[in-house]
Amino acid sequence: MWGIELQKRNKISLARQIFLSLKQSILMGQISQGEVLPSTRELAKGLGVSRNTVCDAYDMLLTEGFIVSRQGAPSHVAEGLHITQKEVVSPKEHKRERPPIRWDFKTGQPDLSLFPWPLWSQMIRRATNTLSAQQLEYSGPKGYEPLCEEIAHWLMRSRSMDVNPEDIFITSGATQAFHLLVDILHKEGHAFALESPSHPGIRTVIQDRGHLLQWMPVDQQGADISCIRDKDISTVYVTPSHQFPLGGIFPATRRAALIRLASEKDFYIIEDDYDSEFRYSGAPVSPIYSMDSSRVVYVGTFSKTLFPSLRIGFTVLPKPLQAKWKHYRNFMDVQNPVLEQVALTEFLRKRKMDKHIQHMRRVYAEKRNVLLNAIEHSFSNAVQFWGDASGLHVALQFPGMEFGKQFMLNCRNAGIRIQPVSQYCSVQDNHKDKLLTGYGHLSDTQIREGVQALFELIAKNSSGSLEFK
Repeated sequence: MWGIELQKRNKISLARQIFLSLKQSILMGQISQGEVLPSTRELAKGLGVSRNTVCDAYDMLLTEGFIVSRQGAPSHVAEGLHITQKEVVSPKEHKRERPPIRWDFKTGQPDLSLFPWPLWSQMIRRATNTLSAQQLEYSGPKGYEPLCEEIAHWLMRSRSMDVNPEDIFITSGATQAFHLLVDILHKEGHAFALESPSHPGIRTVIQDRGHLLQWMPVDQQGADISCIRDKDISTVYVTPSHQFPLGGIFPATRRAALIRLASEKDFYIIEDDYDSEFRYSGAPVSPIYSMDSSRVVYVGTFSKTLFPSLRIGFTVLPKPLQAKWKHYRNFMDVQNPVLEQVALTEFLRKRKMDKHIQHMRRVYAEKRNVLLNAIEHSFSNAVQFWGDASGLHVALQFPGMEFGKQFMLNCRNAGIRIQPVSQYCSVQDNHKDKLLTGYGHLSDTQIREGVQALFELIAKNSSGSLEFK
């Protein structure tokens, strides 16, 4: 009756099924505006349901304005409800069956199997049991204050950074920090200066907003800032402790020159401390922030030290930027979830973070050695390593080779996932002879087998000009 088909075993109640069916018919024009609906008794009899069920359905229609009802008169459809719906045709996708990924050299992926999950679970439970009702309310855009204090202590222990907890702001990872900073630091007609190659995170945010970009070429010592001396700059973004993706360390002379330029031209430096926790030879590299905190916005994250889905990062902000940050963050998402912040506070306070990083530094150093030995065994003098002995990936240069789309497709078909450096460049023709091999999440066996599979693929696709052994 009236096109209504009821499913009595459906999880949706019968009254709501009647409501949804009549609503759809009205919107599609199958029931005209002004048309009189059958009485509740008549429709109930036709559908084989109780009159109360139909009354409930009519009440829903009346509440949402689909029908008009007056005492003593039959209900009828309201005016102006017909909507012409265009059919959306999805493009046909021709999906090709591909072999599964067997050797995944993706970058920035920690070994999650070695994280102390039982200990973390205990801390989450304790946080759940100790949080007061007041702590479960909105706390504001700065973050959980005890966590800011523990991060300040941890930065002193791990980086020798003297940071006031008042200047630390908790974020949902580094990416959220980039979104906020691009809006805060943008100057009309001025460009954002980025490394090339560089991480796509902040680059994508800037490009999506249509802001100007100025690229700084990268060599084995990081960004060359000489190209921005005569430019109008909104801000400069660098990864000085372990340049992503080539791995160089920004030397003191370039750091000092960049700070002087920032002061002269009145812009801020965004320092993304990428992968700095995992350095395998010598002491940790000091951040630019330690040279001049007044011109540097320091961005850190716990995604690689703990686990990516934690989504807790932090930013150390100069005081002139803090009012704008609070305003933007307050109308973005207000704050991070408090439960994980409380657990992380305990994780830092009890030095479990220090212990975990020390352990993982040894583990990743061993994996790095396995990777380098496997590469040298397979490729011998045909490959050169880029970057400092740190981080969770190695950049490999194959002089004379070019890794384009076809090669990457061949890798994927062979069950290998690997990234060319060129995809992170402003000009795709740059660094075409380099590949990135992430290893943090791989076992020793996976590393050796993956390198051997990569060797066989490159040998098969090379022109014969390379001597592997």
